[in-house]
Amino acid sequence: MKQIVLGLFSVATVSFFSCKTPKDGNNGGMEDTVSNKPLMKDFMGINGHFHFKPALYGQVCRLVRNYHNIDWDVKKPGDPITIPNTINNINWKRDVYGPWKEGGFETDICVQFASFGGGHDHFTDKWKGQEQWSYNYTKAMASFYGPSGAEKLATSFEIDNEPGRRVDLPMFRNLFVQMAKGIRDGDPKAKVVTPTIHARPADDYSQDVHSFYGDADVLPLYDVLNVHTYSTIPKSGNNPNNWNRTWPEDTSAVYLKVVQETIDWRNSSAKGKEIWVTEFGYDACTPDVMKDRKDWWEKLDWQGHTDLQQAQYLVRSFLAFATMDVNRAYLYYYNDDNEPSFHAASGLTRKFEPKMSFHAVKQLYETLGNFRFSRIVKQDYGQLYVYEFSNATNRIWVAWSPTGVKSHEKEGYQPREARVTLTGMPGKPISAKTMATAAGDAPNATWEQVDNNSISITIGESPTYILMKK
Repeated sequence: MKQIVLGLFSVATVSFFSCKTPKDGNNGGMEDTVSNKPLMKDFMGINGHFHFKPALYGQVCRLVRNYHNIDWDVKKPGDPITIPNTINNINWKRDVYGPWKEGGFETDICVQFASFGGGHDHFTDKWKGQEQWSYNYTKAMASFYGPSGAEKLATSFEIDNEPGRRVDLPMFRNLFVQMAKGIRDGDPKAKVVTPTIHARPADDYSQDVHSFYGDADVLPLYDVLNVHTYSTIPKSGNNPNNWNRTWPEDTSAVYLKVVQETIDWRNSSAKGKEIWVTEFGYDACTPDVMKDRKDWWEKLDWQGHTDLQQAQYLVRSFLAFATMDVNRAYLYYYNDDNEPSFHAASGLTRKFEPKMSFHAVKQLYETLGNFRFSRIVKQDYGQLYVYEFSNATNRIWVAWSPTGVKSHEKEGYQPREARVTLTGMPGKPISAKTMATAAGDAPNATWEQVDNNSISITIGESPTYILMKK
Protein backbone atom coordinates (compact mmCIF):
# COMPACT_ATOMS: atom_id res chain seq x y z
CA MET A 1 0.00 0.00 0.00
CA LYS A 2 1.20 3.48 -0.86
CA GLN A 3 1.82 5.94 1.96
CA ILE A 4 0.46 9.44 1.30
CA VAL A 5 1.10 12.46 3.50
CA LEU A 6 -1.01 15.59 3.35
CA GLY A 7 -1.99 18.51 5.43
CA LEU A 8 -5.60 18.83 6.52
CA PHE A 9 -8.24 19.64 8.53
CA SER A 10 -10.92 21.22 10.69
CA VAL A 11 -13.63 20.57 13.23
CA ALA A 12 -16.96 18.94 13.93
CA THR A 13 -19.02 18.07 16.98
CA VAL A 14 -18.82 14.69 18.70
CA SER A 15 -22.56 14.13 18.53
CA PHE A 16 -22.86 14.65 14.80
CA PHE A 17 -22.72 11.06 13.59
CA SER A 18 -25.98 10.25 15.37
CA CYS A 19 -27.90 13.27 14.14
CA LYS A 20 -31.30 12.82 12.54
CA THR A 21 -31.87 15.18 9.65
CA PRO A 22 -35.10 17.22 9.76
CA LYS A 23 -37.14 17.42 6.58
CA ASP A 24 -38.40 20.96 6.89
CA GLY A 25 -35.46 22.53 5.02
CA ASN A 26 -34.23 24.63 7.95
CA ASN A 27 -30.88 24.23 9.65
CA GLY A 28 -32.09 24.08 13.20
CA GLY A 29 -31.74 27.83 13.74
CA MET A 30 -28.02 27.76 12.98
CA GLU A 31 -27.12 30.70 10.76
CA ASP A 32 -24.88 29.51 7.99
CA THR A 33 -21.87 31.64 7.14
CA VAL A 34 -19.92 29.11 5.11
CA SER A 35 -21.10 29.51 1.50
CA ASN A 36 -24.08 29.74 -0.79
CA LYS A 37 -24.01 26.01 -1.46
CA PRO A 38 -27.21 24.14 -0.56
CA LEU A 39 -27.37 22.09 2.60
CA MET A 40 -26.93 18.45 1.63
CA LYS A 41 -30.47 17.69 2.82
CA ASP A 42 -31.68 20.29 0.29
CA PHE A 43 -29.42 18.80 -2.39
CA MET A 44 -30.01 15.04 -2.21
CA GLY A 45 -33.11 13.65 -3.94
CA ILE A 46 -34.56 10.41 -5.28
CA ASN A 47 -36.71 9.38 -8.23
CA GLY A 48 -39.98 7.78 -7.18
CA HIS A 49 -43.27 6.67 -8.67
CA PHE A 50 -46.70 5.40 -7.66
CA HIS A 51 -45.50 2.72 -5.20
CA PHE A 52 -42.99 5.00 -3.46
CA LYS A 53 -43.05 4.59 0.34
CA PRO A 54 -42.43 7.91 2.12
CA ALA A 55 -41.75 6.36 5.54
CA LEU A 56 -39.06 4.10 4.08
CA TYR A 57 -37.33 6.53 1.72
CA GLY A 58 -37.66 9.45 4.09
CA GLN A 59 -34.59 7.96 5.77
CA VAL A 60 -32.40 8.84 2.77
CA CYS A 61 -33.64 12.25 1.58
CA ARG A 62 -36.49 14.78 1.65
CA LEU A 63 -36.65 15.62 -2.08
CA VAL A 64 -38.53 13.36 -4.50
CA ARG A 65 -39.15 13.48 -8.25
CA ASN A 66 -42.17 11.82 -9.85
CA TYR A 67 -42.83 10.72 -13.42
CA HIS A 68 -46.31 12.17 -14.01
CA ASN A 69 -47.52 10.77 -17.32
CA ILE A 70 -49.87 13.00 -19.30
CA ASP A 71 -51.43 9.84 -20.77
CA TRP A 72 -52.56 8.88 -17.27
CA ASP A 73 -54.52 12.13 -17.12
CA VAL A 74 -56.09 12.11 -20.60
CA LYS A 75 -56.51 9.69 -23.50
CA LYS A 76 -55.25 12.31 -25.93
CA PRO A 77 -54.24 15.99 -25.91
CA GLY A 78 -57.37 18.07 -26.18
CA ASP A 79 -59.48 15.93 -23.86
CA PRO A 80 -61.14 17.42 -20.74
CA ILE A 81 -58.67 18.15 -17.92
CA THR A 82 -59.84 16.51 -14.68
CA ILE A 83 -56.95 17.15 -12.26
CA PRO A 84 -56.29 15.45 -9.84
CA ASN A 85 -58.26 12.47 -11.23
CA THR A 86 -56.83 10.25 -13.95
CA ILE A 87 -58.38 8.06 -16.62
CA ASN A 88 -57.00 4.96 -14.85
CA ASN A 89 -58.81 5.62 -11.56
CA ILE A 90 -55.95 7.27 -9.68
CA ASN A 91 -56.31 10.46 -7.70
CA TRP A 92 -52.89 12.12 -7.63
CA LYS A 93 -53.64 14.04 -4.44
CA ARG A 94 -55.08 11.10 -2.53
CA ASP A 95 -52.80 8.35 -3.83
CA VAL A 96 -49.45 10.03 -4.50
CA TYR A 97 -48.68 13.67 -3.75
CA GLY A 98 -50.76 13.94 -0.59
CA PRO A 99 -49.07 11.01 1.20
CA TRP A 100 -45.68 12.21 -0.02
CA LYS A 101 -46.28 15.65 1.43
CA GLU A 102 -47.49 14.14 4.70
CA GLY A 103 -44.28 12.09 4.75
CA GLY A 104 -42.21 15.28 4.69
CA PHE A 105 -41.23 15.28 1.02
CA GLU A 106 -40.90 18.19 -1.37
CA THR A 107 -41.99 17.02 -4.84
CA ASP A 108 -40.72 17.83 -8.30
CA ILE A 109 -43.30 16.77 -10.92
CA CYS A 110 -41.90 15.62 -14.24
CA VAL A 111 -44.79 16.22 -16.68
CA GLN A 112 -43.86 13.31 -18.93
CA PHE A 113 -45.31 13.18 -22.43
CA ALA A 114 -45.07 9.34 -22.35
CA SER A 115 -47.03 7.84 -25.30
CA PHE A 116 -47.63 11.37 -26.60
CA GLY A 117 -43.90 12.05 -26.83
CA GLY A 118 -40.55 10.96 -28.24
CA GLY A 119 -40.14 7.38 -29.39
CA HIS A 120 -43.85 7.01 -30.18
CA ASP A 121 -45.62 7.38 -33.49
CA HIS A 122 -47.42 10.46 -34.75
CA PHE A 123 -45.97 13.01 -32.32
CA THR A 124 -46.85 15.98 -34.52
CA ASP A 125 -50.31 14.61 -35.32
CA LYS A 126 -51.13 14.14 -31.65
CA TRP A 127 -50.15 17.70 -30.75
CA LYS A 128 -51.24 19.55 -33.90
CA GLY A 129 -53.50 22.43 -32.91
CA GLN A 130 -53.16 21.66 -29.19
CA GLU A 131 -50.96 24.60 -28.16
CA GLN A 132 -53.77 26.24 -26.20
CA TRP A 133 -54.69 22.94 -24.58
CA SER A 134 -51.05 22.40 -23.51
CA TYR A 135 -51.10 25.85 -21.88
CA ASN A 136 -54.41 25.08 -20.14
CA TYR A 137 -53.13 21.71 -18.94
CA THR A 138 -49.97 22.96 -17.25
CA LYS A 139 -51.77 26.00 -15.88
CA ALA A 140 -54.27 23.67 -14.24
CA MET A 141 -51.41 21.49 -12.96
CA ALA A 142 -49.54 24.41 -11.40
CA SER A 143 -52.70 25.98 -9.98
CA PHE A 144 -53.73 22.77 -8.23
CA TYR A 145 -50.41 21.19 -7.20
CA GLY A 146 -48.16 24.27 -6.96
CA PRO A 147 -46.68 25.92 -3.86
CA SER A 148 -49.05 28.93 -3.88
CA GLY A 149 -52.32 27.00 -4.03
CA ALA A 150 -54.38 25.43 -1.29
CA GLU A 151 -52.87 21.96 -1.77
CA LYS A 152 -49.14 22.85 -1.95
CA LEU A 153 -48.21 19.40 -3.23
CA ALA A 154 -45.26 20.32 -5.48
CA THR A 155 -42.74 23.11 -5.92
CA SER A 156 -41.46 22.51 -9.46
CA PHE A 157 -42.60 21.16 -12.82
CA GLU A 158 -40.50 19.67 -15.62
CA ILE A 159 -41.76 19.94 -19.18
CA ASP A 160 -41.26 16.36 -20.39
CA ASN A 161 -38.55 13.93 -19.39
CA GLU A 162 -36.25 12.78 -22.22
CA PRO A 163 -37.64 13.95 -25.58
CA GLY A 164 -34.16 14.18 -27.13
CA ARG A 165 -34.05 14.22 -30.92
CA ARG A 166 -37.02 11.85 -31.15
CA VAL A 167 -39.49 14.73 -31.42
CA ASP A 168 -40.10 17.38 -34.04
CA LEU A 169 -38.08 20.25 -32.58
CA PRO A 170 -40.18 23.21 -33.84
CA MET A 171 -43.33 21.52 -32.55
CA PHE A 172 -41.68 20.75 -29.22
CA ARG A 173 -40.42 24.31 -28.89
CA ASN A 174 -43.97 25.61 -29.33
CA LEU A 175 -45.27 23.20 -26.72
CA PHE A 176 -42.46 24.08 -24.31
CA VAL A 177 -43.25 27.79 -24.59
CA GLN A 178 -46.97 27.27 -24.06
CA MET A 179 -46.51 24.86 -21.15
CA ALA A 180 -43.95 27.10 -19.46
CA LYS A 181 -46.34 30.04 -19.76
CA GLY A 182 -49.09 27.88 -18.32
CA ILE A 183 -46.99 27.01 -15.28
CA ARG A 184 -45.98 30.65 -14.83
CA ASP A 185 -49.60 31.79 -14.95
CA GLY A 186 -50.86 28.90 -12.84
CA ASP A 187 -48.37 29.52 -10.02
CA PRO A 188 -45.62 32.14 -10.35
CA LYS A 189 -43.80 30.63 -7.37
CA ALA A 190 -43.42 27.22 -9.03
CA LYS A 191 -40.07 26.52 -10.67
CA VAL A 192 -40.16 25.64 -14.36
CA VAL A 193 -37.64 22.96 -15.30
CA THR A 194 -36.46 22.01 -18.79
CA PRO A 195 -36.45 18.43 -20.06
CA THR A 196 -33.11 16.69 -20.14
CA ILE A 197 -30.54 18.78 -21.98
CA HIS A 198 -26.80 18.60 -22.64
CA ALA A 199 -24.48 21.25 -24.03
CA ARG A 200 -23.56 18.99 -26.93
CA PRO A 201 -25.35 17.54 -29.97
CA ALA A 202 -28.70 15.95 -29.20
CA ASP A 203 -29.16 12.21 -28.86
CA ASP A 204 -32.27 10.09 -28.42
CA TYR A 205 -32.63 11.07 -24.76
CA SER A 206 -31.20 14.57 -24.36
CA GLN A 207 -31.75 17.78 -26.31
CA ASP A 208 -28.98 20.16 -27.28
CA VAL A 209 -29.28 23.19 -24.99
CA HIS A 210 -28.07 25.34 -27.89
CA SER A 211 -31.23 24.47 -29.84
CA PHE A 212 -33.59 27.07 -28.36
CA TYR A 213 -33.03 27.30 -24.60
CA GLY A 214 -30.89 30.41 -25.03
CA ASP A 215 -33.44 32.22 -27.21
CA ALA A 216 -34.50 35.61 -25.88
CA ASP A 217 -38.18 34.67 -25.74
CA VAL A 218 -37.51 31.35 -24.01
CA LEU A 219 -34.98 32.33 -21.35
CA PRO A 220 -37.54 34.09 -19.07
CA LEU A 221 -39.85 31.06 -19.14
CA TYR A 222 -37.76 28.57 -17.15
CA ASP A 223 -35.74 28.50 -13.95
CA VAL A 224 -33.79 25.24 -14.03
CA LEU A 225 -31.63 23.42 -16.58
CA ASN A 226 -32.12 19.68 -16.20
CA VAL A 227 -29.34 17.11 -16.78
CA HIS A 228 -29.44 13.32 -16.78
CA THR A 229 -26.09 11.58 -16.66
CA TYR A 230 -24.98 7.98 -16.35
CA SER A 231 -21.45 6.64 -16.22
CA THR A 232 -21.89 4.51 -19.32
CA ILE A 233 -18.88 3.75 -21.49
CA PRO A 234 -18.82 3.39 -25.29
CA LYS A 235 -18.76 0.03 -26.96
CA SER A 236 -15.20 -0.99 -27.77
CA GLY A 237 -12.96 -3.98 -28.30
CA ASN A 238 -13.10 -4.85 -24.61
CA ASN A 239 -16.60 -3.52 -23.84
CA PRO A 240 -19.41 -5.41 -25.61
CA ASN A 241 -22.11 -2.70 -25.39
CA ASN A 242 -22.90 0.96 -24.69
CA TRP A 243 -24.70 0.26 -21.41
CA ASN A 244 -21.98 -0.96 -19.06
CA ARG A 245 -20.86 1.58 -16.48
CA THR A 246 -17.72 2.75 -14.74
CA TRP A 247 -16.84 4.36 -11.42
CA PRO A 248 -17.74 8.05 -10.93
CA GLU A 249 -14.27 9.60 -11.11
CA ASP A 250 -13.18 7.67 -14.23
CA THR A 251 -12.08 10.42 -16.64
CA SER A 252 -12.62 8.17 -19.66
CA ALA A 253 -16.39 8.59 -19.17
CA VAL A 254 -18.44 11.72 -19.91
CA TYR A 255 -20.37 11.25 -16.65
CA LEU A 256 -19.21 14.44 -14.95
CA LYS A 257 -18.13 16.19 -18.14
CA VAL A 258 -21.68 16.66 -19.48
CA VAL A 259 -22.66 18.32 -16.21
CA GLN A 260 -19.72 20.73 -16.32
CA GLU A 261 -20.41 21.53 -19.98
CA THR A 262 -23.97 22.51 -19.04
CA ILE A 263 -22.66 24.67 -16.20
CA ASP A 264 -20.28 26.39 -18.61
CA TRP A 265 -23.10 27.06 -21.09
CA ARG A 266 -25.31 28.39 -18.32
CA ASN A 267 -22.57 30.73 -17.14
CA SER A 268 -22.21 32.21 -20.61
CA SER A 269 -25.75 32.08 -21.97
CA ALA A 270 -28.31 31.65 -19.18
CA LYS A 271 -26.95 33.35 -16.08
CA GLY A 272 -29.01 32.86 -12.95
CA LYS A 273 -30.53 29.52 -13.95
CA GLU A 274 -30.18 26.62 -11.52
CA ILE A 275 -28.81 23.27 -12.64
CA TRP A 276 -30.32 20.02 -11.39
CA VAL A 277 -29.07 16.53 -12.08
CA THR A 278 -32.42 14.74 -11.98
CA GLU A 279 -31.17 11.27 -12.92
CA PHE A 280 -27.98 9.39 -12.15
CA GLY A 281 -27.52 5.88 -10.86
CA TYR A 282 -25.97 2.43 -10.84
CA ASP A 283 -27.45 -1.04 -11.31
CA ALA A 284 -26.85 -3.94 -8.94
CA CYS A 285 -28.76 -7.23 -9.10
CA THR A 286 -27.96 -10.54 -7.43
CA PRO A 287 -25.60 -13.06 -9.09
CA ASP A 288 -28.30 -15.71 -9.39
CA VAL A 289 -30.53 -13.55 -11.60
CA MET A 290 -27.55 -12.50 -13.70
CA LYS A 291 -27.31 -16.14 -14.75
CA ASP A 292 -30.85 -15.88 -16.11
CA ARG A 293 -30.35 -12.86 -18.37
CA LYS A 294 -32.52 -13.09 -21.45
CA ASP A 295 -33.01 -11.62 -24.89
CA TRP A 296 -31.22 -8.35 -25.63
CA TRP A 297 -29.41 -8.06 -22.30
CA GLU A 298 -27.90 -11.52 -22.64
CA LYS A 299 -26.95 -10.89 -26.26
CA LEU A 300 -25.27 -7.60 -25.35
CA ASP A 301 -23.62 -9.12 -22.26
CA TRP A 302 -24.92 -6.28 -20.09
CA GLN A 303 -23.32 -6.21 -16.61
CA GLY A 304 -24.25 -4.42 -13.43
CA HIS A 305 -22.05 -3.71 -10.43
CA THR A 306 -22.05 -5.47 -7.08
CA ASP A 307 -24.22 -4.23 -4.25
CA LEU A 308 -21.16 -2.78 -2.52
CA GLN A 309 -19.95 -1.01 -5.65
CA GLN A 310 -23.42 0.46 -6.24
CA ALA A 311 -23.36 1.86 -2.71
CA GLN A 312 -19.85 3.29 -3.08
CA TYR A 313 -20.48 4.87 -6.47
CA LEU A 314 -23.82 6.44 -5.52
CA VAL A 315 -22.31 8.10 -2.45
CA ARG A 316 -19.26 9.23 -4.38
CA SER A 317 -21.51 10.59 -7.14
CA PHE A 318 -23.41 12.72 -4.64
CA LEU A 319 -20.06 13.98 -3.35
CA ALA A 320 -18.84 14.75 -6.87
CA PHE A 321 -21.99 16.68 -7.81
CA ALA A 322 -21.78 18.58 -4.52
CA THR A 323 -18.43 20.06 -5.58
CA MET A 324 -19.93 21.37 -8.83
CA ASP A 325 -22.26 24.32 -9.38
CA VAL A 326 -25.29 22.02 -9.11
CA ASN A 327 -28.29 22.83 -6.93
CA ARG A 328 -29.85 19.36 -6.66
CA ALA A 329 -29.07 15.73 -7.53
CA TYR A 330 -31.75 13.03 -7.70
CA LEU A 331 -30.59 9.41 -7.77
CA TYR A 332 -32.32 6.83 -9.92
CA TYR A 333 -34.09 4.75 -8.54
CA TYR A 334 -36.05 4.12 -5.37
CA ASN A 335 -36.79 0.39 -5.82
CA ASP A 336 -36.23 -2.50 -8.20
CA ASP A 337 -37.43 -6.08 -8.64
CA ASN A 338 -33.94 -7.54 -9.08
CA GLU A 339 -34.10 -7.74 -12.86
CA PRO A 340 -30.84 -8.21 -14.80
CA SER A 341 -31.05 -5.28 -17.21
CA PHE A 342 -30.14 -1.62 -17.60
CA HIS A 343 -32.08 0.64 -15.16
CA ALA A 344 -34.01 -2.38 -13.83
CA ALA A 345 -31.65 -2.98 -10.90
CA SER A 346 -31.02 0.64 -9.88
CA GLY A 347 -33.07 0.73 -6.69
CA LEU A 348 -31.85 1.60 -3.22
CA THR A 349 -34.16 -1.23 -2.23
CA ARG A 350 -34.73 -4.62 -3.83
CA LYS A 351 -38.40 -5.56 -3.58
CA PHE A 352 -38.56 -2.87 -0.88
CA GLU A 353 -35.80 -4.47 1.21
CA PRO A 354 -32.82 -2.13 1.72
CA LYS A 355 -29.67 -2.83 -0.27
CA MET A 356 -26.21 -1.77 0.87
CA SER A 357 -26.77 1.43 -1.11
CA PHE A 358 -29.80 2.31 1.02
CA HIS A 359 -27.74 2.23 4.20
CA ALA A 360 -24.84 4.11 2.58
CA VAL A 361 -27.05 6.93 1.27
CA LYS A 362 -28.92 7.05 4.59
CA GLN A 363 -25.61 7.54 6.39
CA LEU A 364 -24.57 10.27 3.94
CA TYR A 365 -27.88 12.08 4.49
CA GLU A 366 -27.75 11.81 8.28
CA THR A 367 -24.06 12.67 8.53
CA LEU A 368 -23.87 15.61 6.12
CA GLY A 369 -27.51 16.68 5.89
CA ASN A 370 -27.02 19.89 7.89
CA PHE A 371 -23.70 20.65 6.19
CA ARG A 372 -22.75 22.30 2.91
CA PHE A 373 -19.85 21.46 0.64
CA SER A 374 -17.17 24.06 1.30
CA ARG A 375 -13.99 23.04 -0.50
CA ILE A 376 -11.82 20.36 -2.03
CA VAL A 377 -8.92 19.64 0.30
CA LYS A 378 -7.27 16.99 -1.86
CA GLN A 379 -8.12 15.68 -5.31
CA ASP A 380 -5.31 13.43 -6.45
CA TYR A 381 -6.69 11.32 -9.29
CA GLY A 382 -6.34 7.60 -8.67
CA GLN A 383 -4.90 8.20 -5.20
CA LEU A 384 -6.91 10.19 -2.68
CA TYR A 385 -9.90 12.56 -2.56
CA VAL A 386 -10.71 14.59 0.55
CA TYR A 387 -13.70 16.97 0.61
CA GLU A 388 -14.75 19.39 3.32
CA PHE A 389 -18.35 19.94 4.42
CA SER A 390 -19.14 22.77 6.80
CA ASN A 391 -21.83 24.65 8.66
CA ALA A 392 -21.51 27.82 10.75
CA THR A 393 -19.41 26.19 13.46
CA ASN A 394 -18.34 22.71 12.37
CA ARG A 395 -16.55 20.84 9.61
CA ILE A 396 -16.41 17.21 8.52
CA TRP A 397 -14.03 15.63 6.05
CA VAL A 398 -14.81 12.78 3.71
CA ALA A 399 -11.90 10.77 2.31
CA TRP A 400 -11.71 7.86 -0.13
CA SER A 401 -9.70 6.22 -2.86
CA PRO A 402 -11.18 7.49 -6.17
CA THR A 403 -10.69 4.15 -7.88
CA GLY A 404 -13.04 1.44 -9.03
CA VAL A 405 -13.93 -0.97 -11.79
CA LYS A 406 -16.02 -1.07 -14.95
CA SER A 407 -19.10 -3.24 -14.50
CA HIS A 408 -18.05 -5.81 -17.11
CA GLU A 409 -14.60 -6.17 -15.52
CA LYS A 410 -15.70 -6.62 -11.90
CA GLU A 411 -15.01 -10.37 -11.73
CA GLY A 412 -11.88 -10.84 -9.62
CA TYR A 413 -11.42 -7.10 -9.02
CA GLN A 414 -9.36 -6.22 -5.95
CA PRO A 415 -10.43 -2.84 -4.50
CA ARG A 416 -7.67 -0.44 -3.59
CA GLU A 417 -6.71 0.48 -0.02
CA ALA A 418 -3.99 2.85 1.12
CA ARG A 419 -2.56 3.96 4.45
CA VAL A 420 -2.37 7.74 4.46
CA THR A 421 -1.06 10.26 6.95
CA LEU A 422 -3.12 13.38 7.52
CA THR A 423 -1.12 16.21 9.04
CA GLY A 424 -1.67 19.75 10.24
CA MET A 425 -4.91 19.06 12.05
CA PRO A 426 -6.15 22.02 14.11
CA GLY A 427 -8.31 19.82 16.32
CA LYS A 428 -8.21 16.45 17.98
CA PRO A 429 -9.62 13.56 15.93
CA ILE A 430 -12.41 11.81 17.81
CA SER A 431 -13.55 9.07 15.47
CA ALA A 432 -13.67 7.94 11.87
CA LYS A 433 -16.52 5.98 10.36
CA THR A 434 -16.42 3.94 7.18
CA MET A 435 -19.36 3.79 4.80
CA ALA A 436 -22.42 2.01 6.19
CA THR A 437 -23.63 -1.07 4.32
CA ALA A 438 -26.08 -2.46 6.90
CA ALA A 439 -28.44 -1.26 9.60
CA GLY A 440 -26.91 -0.03 12.84
CA ASP A 441 -23.70 1.84 13.52
CA ALA A 442 -21.22 2.00 10.67
CA PRO A 443 -17.85 0.34 11.31
CA ASN A 444 -14.99 2.39 12.70
CA ALA A 445 -12.14 3.13 10.34
CA THR A 446 -8.64 2.01 11.29
CA TRP A 447 -6.62 5.01 12.41
CA GLU A 448 -3.83 5.93 14.84
CA GLN A 449 -2.70 9.16 16.42
CA VAL A 450 0.76 10.07 15.10
CA ASP A 451 1.18 13.29 17.05
CA ASN A 452 -0.99 16.17 18.22
CA ASN A 453 -1.61 17.28 14.64
CA SER A 454 -1.52 14.05 12.62
CA ILE A 455 -3.20 10.69 12.21
CA SER A 456 -2.49 7.66 10.11
CA ILE A 457 -5.63 6.15 8.60
CA THR A 458 -6.57 3.46 6.11
CA ILE A 459 -8.80 4.64 3.29
CA GLY A 460 -10.48 2.57 0.59
CA GLU A 461 -13.11 2.85 -2.11
CA SER A 462 -15.85 3.33 0.48
CA PRO A 463 -15.85 6.94 1.73
CA THR A 464 -14.69 7.51 5.32
CA TYR A 465 -16.15 10.29 7.49
CA ILE A 466 -13.59 11.77 9.88
CA LEU A 467 -14.79 13.63 12.97
CA MET A 468 -12.74 16.10 15.00
CA LYS A 469 -13.30 18.11 18.15
CA LYS A 470 -12.22 21.72 18.60
